Amino acid sequence: MSASDADPHEMHLAFDLSFTHSEGRWARPGSWVSRTFPDVRMFQELAITAERGGIDMLFFGDGSGLPDTWRGSTDPAVEWGVQWPRHDMSPFIAAMSAVTEHVGFGLTYSSTFMHPFYVARLLNSLDHVTSGRIAFNVVASTRLSDAANYGYDQLLEHGLRYERMEEFITVCQALWDSVEPDAIVMDRETGRFADPAKVHAIDHHGRFFDVKGPLTSAPSPQGHPVLVQAGSSPQGITTSAKFADLIFGIGGNVANQVRHRTALDAELLAAGRDPAGVGILWTTQLVLGRSEDEAAAKKREMLEYWGDEAVGVYLSYNAGYDFSAVPDRIILGELAEEIVRSQASPAGFVGQLVAELGADHEISRNEFFERGWRHAVGFDHTIAGTASQVADALEENFAATGARGGYMVGNPLSMPASYAEVTELLVPELRRRGAMGEPYQGRTLRENLAR
Repeated sequence: MSASDADPHEMHLAFDLSFTHSEGRWARPGSWVSRTFPDVRMFQELAITAERGGIDMLFFGDGSGLPDTWRGSTDPAVEWGVQWPRHDMSPFIAAMSAVTEHVGFGLTYSSTFMHPFYVARLLNSLDHVTSGRIAFNVVASTRLSDAANYGYDQLLEHGLRYERMEEFITVCQALWDSVEPDAIVMDRETGRFADPAKVHAIDHHGRFFDVKGPLTSAPSPQGHPVLVQAGSSPQGITTSAKFADLIFGIGGNVANQVRHRTALDAELLAAGRDPAGVGILWTTQLVLGRSEDEAAAKKREMLEYWGDEAVGVYLSYNAGYDFSAVPDRIILGELAEEIVRSQASPAGFVGQLVAELGADHEISRNEFFERGWRHAVGFDHTIAGTASQVADALEENFAATGARGGYMVGNPLSMPASYAEVTELLVPELRRRGAMGEPYQGRTLRENLAR
């Protein structure tokens, strides 16, 4: 996104489809009864609905491991469907793009395990298939279950994971640039297909990768896919500021959001980039009702999702740390330090507790898991109300956090009803207020997000 084109007052919305079929949502009122994951028709129908509402992007997070952190077993995750099953969504995106023209698609791959040549080539191909509607969410993996599927018995140290990510993206960018936009001439009279002077080896030799290049693909509509990153640690923010076009941030706490925005702006300036051109999509959960009472009743249903074991599986897997062994009394800062020593992620639930209560705060094991339950279902940071009330809350938060970016709406009560309510109730209200502009004024996802 270029700073000159960015409108600091236009709100963007994306739908997170990573877990629309898991954690009990498949059984909630408003879910499909005639189709089940991974029926591609579910996703095609949702893509059509999202495009009708002018949603900017449909996003798929990913992880290749079966959750096994809780008590060292995969059984609870399988039994309760916690972040399982998961498929590579690239074929689904191709199918969704065939029934839409404008909505964008975000796809996740790990720089910790994947090779940049393969990923650069795949994303280039998908950008062609979708006519320029692909975003690449690059992640540094934190889970041993993922690592084991790629032949590793331990994770890279946290800092090295981000060093590898930087090199990974550097290689991808060089590969995407290795065939110049006008390299292919296709002269029918002479039969000359392309100009070899505009196709370049990259001859990359780095700490983690050796790649000759060039990319064996035609230049794609966007040149580069929109690059997305979600690192919220100090090193993650520094890394994302070097290359990301769009940031995913943790929503629900204005003070933390402002800190993230402020830190990101400083790092963007240090990297020689204009902060006005890089938006943050804040992860957000919404419950919409046609009345305030209806919305409140729906929100209460969130606490009926899971049992104790499913909550433990979710918290442990997302941190990469087995919380089944926490003691009866917990000093939050000490737990965060232990998580770091184990090469797991101190962000997320424990990081939020430390930010809220302080590193020296002591809580009981019972309180830890009670708070964890509410965190797992997103209860405390879910915005519930009528379309007008939710629009009020989003507009207020948008202004307070820099008015650059928007919201990644995730973890719906049910699929597809919850997302249909966003497009049918909330989006018209936001457009009526002028908070969201007219949809799809650009040719590509990059151009649409730049407005």
